[in-house]
Formats: sequence, structure tokens, C-alpha cells
Amino acid sequence: MIRINLYQGGQKSKRGRGRPAPPPITITPSMERLAMFLAITVAILIVGGGCVYMYTKVQRETADIQAKMQKADLDYNRLSQVKVRYQEREKQKEIYKKRVDVIDQLRANQSGPVNLLATLGDAVNHSDEVWLKSMSDDGTQITLRGVALSVHSVADLMRNLQDTGYFKTVEIKSSYQQESAKDMQAFDFEISCQKAGNQPAQPKKS
Repeated sequence: MIRINLYQGGQKSKRGRGRPAPPPITITPSMERLAMFLAITVAILIVGGGCVYMYTKVQRETADIQAKMQKADLDYNRLSQVKVRYQEREKQKEIYKKRVDVIDQLRANQSGPVNLLATLGDAVNHSDEVWLKSMSDDGTQITLRGVALSVHSVADLMRNLQDTGYFKTVEIKSSYQQESAKDMQAFDFEISCQKAGNQPAQPKKS
């Protein structure tokens, strides 16, 4: 047991009379235990409050993260569907392009002989005294056979064929005078024309 003496000896009141000293305060073991209990209780409350605050904060952050993850999943699913639709449209676009290319190729194949005949007819029309008897086409080379009234007419025809741009080379394979022609001079000729490999030339305008 602890005793505290608060008595101050020698002090007197203003009236000259001394007051009796207050009794000393005695701290008993039960009071010590109560003070310790209160201190521990306050510490527990402080620590518990901090734990509750941290737990609430963590829960709030966890809920926020989960909400963001759900939103990200929704965005991912939406973008995945958009990507699938885009890929399907690209496939359809590629299919349509192939169809158009096939149609264009068929049209080009159909117009090729027409352009060739028009080109040959235009070259012959611009050549004097020349007539064609036959033509053969093996895909890369055209052979022309005909009749001309002079070698100059054959040369003129070859020059006109070269000027069309349809052929890479134009060569004379044979040229000889007809023996049966009595009243006039006539030459049978054979010309070989190798295609240039580019787009058929358009007929020359007269």
C-alpha cells in the first residue's frame, strides 16, 4: 500500500489559524488493477479501431477492383464479338473480290479475240493492196497468210502491225510471187507476229 502525504507544515490561514492537513491519498491494489484495466481497454479499442478501419478500407478497395474487373470482362466480350464480326466481313469481302476478279478475267478473255480481230482489221485497212486469207493463233504467236500486189504492200502491212503495240515482233516467214497470176503481179506471203504479253491494243482510228 502506497501513502502520499500532502500535508504542508507551517502554513497558516490568513486569519492566523492553521487548518488541519487533508488525509493522505492511498492507492490500493484494486485501484492499480482498475487503472491497468482501463489502459489495456483503451489500447484494445485503439488497435481494434485501426483494424476495423483497415479492414473496411481493404474491403472497399477489393469491391472497387472487382467492379473494374467485371467491367473489363464486359468490354473484352464486347470487343471479341466485334472482332468476330469484323473477321466474318473480311472473309465475305475476300470472297466477293475473288468473284469480281473471276468475272473481270472472263470478260477480258472474251474481249481479247474481239480486240485482236479489230487490231488486225485496222492494220490491213491501213495497208494498200493487201488481203488476208487465213490467220492462226497458238496463244503467244499469230501467223497471217495473205496476198499482196507488191512487196512494198507487205512491208507496209508489217509496219502497221508493229505500230499497233499488240505485237513484240513482226517477221516475214515467206513471200513469193504467184505463178498463176498473168495479168497482174501478186505475192503470197506469210507473216509471224509474236504477242507482246501486255493488254491488247485498241484499234487505230482512221
